[in-house]
Amino acid sequence: MDSSASLRPFHLAFPVHDLVEARQFYKDVLGCTEGRSSEHWVDFNLYGHQVVAHLAPNECTPVQTSDVDEHDVPVRHFGVVLDMPAWEALAQRLKDAGTRFIIEPYIRFKGQPGEQATMFFLDPSGNALEFKAFKNLVSLFAT
Repeated sequence: MDSSASLRPFHLAFPVHDLVEARQFYKDVLGCTEGRSSEHWVDFNLYGHQVVAHLAPNECTPVQTSDVDEHDVPVRHFGVVLDMPAWEALAQRLKDAGTRFIIEPYIRFKGQPGEQATMFFLDPSGNALEFKAFKNLVSLFAT
């Protein structure tokens, strides 16, 4: 299904063990704005997408990994494909905040179809996030 002409925001709900920590990370570190909330959940605007942190400590489990490009990539993860300047700015913002990366910012699949900048890190509840960028977005689905 090719819906690139009518790309719509996605919605993702995920568990956190502490809403105060989630707010601090998603607002102060990632730069998200906060939407609606209750004592059990918080909506965030993640680059135009609605992500919702739900207080569910028992659902916060260690990440499993899979080998990709000689790295242990967290299997369950989410993030956004940014343009290169925004990706570079976010990488610097995360470094300045002292973020511990699972996979440091680097260029993956160098010289191959789908060459991309990528980085992986965890939020305070152990949810894995990946942000990536392509020199040419057309290569997003390159084979």
